Amino acid sequence: MIYQANSARPRVIYDFDQVLIWSVLLLLSIGLIMIYSASIAIAEAQFGVDRANYYLLRHSSFLVVGFVLGLIAFQVPMRVWQKYIGYLFMGNALLLVLVLVPGIGHEVNGSQRWISLYVVNLQPSEFMKFVMVLYAADYVNRKAADLSYLLKGFLPITIVMALVGFLLLLQPDFGAFVVVTMLAMSILFLGGVSLKIFIGLICILAVGLYGLILTSPYRLDRVVAFMDPWADPYGNGYQLSHALIAFGRGEWLGVGLGGSVEKLFYLPEAHTDFLLSVLAEELGFVGVSTVILLFICLIIRAFLIGRLAAKLESSFSALVAQGIGIWIGLQALINMGVNMGVLPTKGLTLPLLSFGGSSIAAICIALAVLLRIDWENRQRLRGVTV
Repeated sequence: MIYQANSARPRVIYDFDQVLIWSVLLLLSIGLIMIYSASIAIAEAQFGVDRANYYLLRHSSFLVVGFVLGLIAFQVPMRVWQKYIGYLFMGNALLLVLVLVPGIGHEVNGSQRWISLYVVNLQPSEFMKFVMVLYAADYVNRKAADLSYLLKGFLPITIVMALVGFLLLLQPDFGAFVVVTMLAMSILFLGGVSLKIFIGLICILAVGLYGLILTSPYRLDRVVAFMDPWADPYGNGYQLSHALIAFGRGEWLGVGLGGSVEKLFYLPEAHTDFLLSVLAEELGFVGVSTVILLFICLIIRAFLIGRLAAKLESSFSALVAQGIGIWIGLQALINMGVNMGVLPTKGLTLPLLSFGGSSIAAICIALAVLLRIDWENRQRLRGVTV
């Protein structure tokens, strides 16, 4: 920060977006508290009473690692990210391949999405979301003049999206596939792709998703369960029915922090995918509304930072900032929709809140890049070269 002289008292001019920073810090703090509340019973059952804070300590270590990675990412100028995005993309694509190799990929609950690093499990699909934002932004920036042409502008990135999507579906990670695809499409739309081509792609994707659901029994079961979870409350509708019970018990102000019943082995994945349901039960409508408002603040600031970057003729940074906002908003919307029963169950965490090392690390890096864009915008406004 710097100081400006004033007749009454010094006035501080911050080099960072304070609304963005406080929104992130509050979401991280709420997440830490709720993970501890939601995981105490699970930790006691798995590791004993003496280690009831296991998931709290582990998530705290993830936050420290994410903070360190974020500090490193912030030091990298946006021109460097743009210059080396091709290598970053190929490296992450290689990890998506390695995760499928027996002996390297680690399988959990029938999905092979992780690479075991002994201390932690690395989930490459989480980092691919961030990399896809950078890659799509760079592609649009380079191919801006060709985006109205199917072969020259649109087909190359469609092939890239198809290859990444294929690797994600092999794991299978349908949730990450949806997020990565929507991210690339959103950035293409923001970059000015031909409306006819864009609508055509939406139609193709809609048909493709419908085919994936019909040809996959477990996905079809999830859709059927989502439409009527009470038809099979002890089977396919088990998770959703208990999530809805948690929301119902929370009412306006909740049953009180730590008072959730559903987290006591009724609601699976209470500290990960269904953390919002525990929050709704304990903190009620007020708690859920607070979280939603904080996400809205974060997303609005991301778009405002992107708009300013566009005005300063930094189109790559503008698209990256808005892409990060779309990513966080889209994934939060899907997770909330799943918890509230308006979307089929998907294995997606709630950004900044849910337990998960790879998710926290990837989001922290992305937010550090967003802050870097904001910082570079402010330097340009002062006439400083970055």
